[in-house]
Amino acid sequence: MAQSSIEWTEMTWNPTTGCTKISAGCKFCYAEIMTCRLKAMGQEKYKHGFKVVKTHPETLSIPYTWKSPKVVFVNSMSDLFHKDVPVDFIKDVFKVMNDNPQHVFQVLTKRAERLFELHKELKWTHNIWMGVSVENDKVVDRINFLRKTKAKVKFLSLEPLIGALPNLNLKKIDWVIVGGESGHRPRPMNPDWVLDIQEQCEKADVAFFFKQWGGRNKKAAGRLLNGRTYDEMPEIMEIEKGAR
Repeated sequence: MAQSSIEWTEMTWNPTTGCTKISAGCKFCYAEIMTCRLKAMGQEKYKHGFKVVKTHPETLSIPYTWKSPKVVFVNSMSDLFHKDVPVDFIKDVFKVMNDNPQHVFQVLTKRAERLFELHKELKWTHNIWMGVSVENDKVVDRINFLRKTKAKVKFLSLEPLIGALPNLNLKKIDWVIVGGESGHRPRPMNPDWVLDIQEQCEKADVAFFFKQWGGRNKKAAGRLLNGRTYDEMPEIMEIEKGAR
C-alpha cells in the first residue's frame, strides 16, 4: 500500500501491475511513467515494465492488516479488468474487498465491456465503488456498461478531460470526478466543458468533485471552479464516515 496525493482517495493498493493503452486518455499515462521510474529504482514489483500485466497474490493479505478504516484506490498502476488479469484473480480481489467492509475500495477501469461481462460473477458489497474513465465523447458507451452492473456505488472519472461531454446520461451514477491533464505536454481542458458537467451533475443531483485544472504546473493552476472547490462524495460515504 501507499499513501496517495490523489485528492479523492487516501491510499492506493495494487494487486496487479502493468497495462496497455486503449484510448486517447491513455496517451500520457501516469502509471506508465511511474512504472518506468520504479523499475529504474530496482523495485521488484515493477521489474517487468508497464506493458506486461502481472498479478501479485502476495498483496491480497494487506487490507486485512489495516487497523483503521481506509479509502483505497485499487490498482492505480493497472486496470483490474484488463484482459490479461485472470477471472479467478479478480474474484480473489473482490473477496478481499468483501471481507473488509470497514474500508471503501474505489475501482476504476477503462475496460467497461469486460466489467459488464463479469459483473454477475462478482459479489458487490456496499464498500466497493465501481467507476469508469471517460475522457471524451468517443468512449461514453463505457457509462452504459457501468450503469448495467450490480455495483452499489457507481462513479465516473472524467480525467483527463480532453473534449466536451454534453448531455451525459447520469441515471444511476452516484459520483462524477473531473480533472485536467498534467505533465510536460498536457492537452488543454476548456473551462466551459467543466462548467457544463458541473451543471449537469447539479441538475441530476449527482455528487461532483473537481480535482484539478491540470497543466504543466498543476499546483499553480489549482482546483477552484466558480471561486470555490467542489469536493462532493457519494452520500454513502457520509453514512460510512458516521458509522466509524
